[in-house]
Amino acid sequence: MGSSLDDLSTFPADIKRAFGFALRQVQKGETPPNAAPLAQFGSGVFELRERLTGAAYRSVYVVSLGSAVYVLHAFKKKSKSGKAMPREDIRVIEQRLKRARALNAAEQEEGTQ
Repeated sequence: MGSSLDDLSTFPADIKRAFGFALRQVQKGETPPNAAPLAQFGSGVFELRERLTGAAYRSVYVVSLGSAVYVLHAFKKKSKSGKAMPREDIRVIEQRLKRARALNAAEQEEGTQ
């Protein structure tokens, strides 16, 4: 969704490889060990977490929508205040989740016609 793929492509190779592997697991119906549920966004929304040389990288995806896996956001965590997710990233996730749900509803509606 949105710029997630472009954002992910700017990450270091090791991080891209780790997220790619984890997202492939998700596509197969598995839950990667580095996935954590993000209950604040509702069920089916998860965050992948990776660290490299002191930097934290995140990828947020949703699996509870039909047969698709929607990657909602990918970002390098800039917050120095512990585990809290920055407000701007929360807004991006909320907007893209709303769009993913709308796309899924439209897809389901087309499937019933």
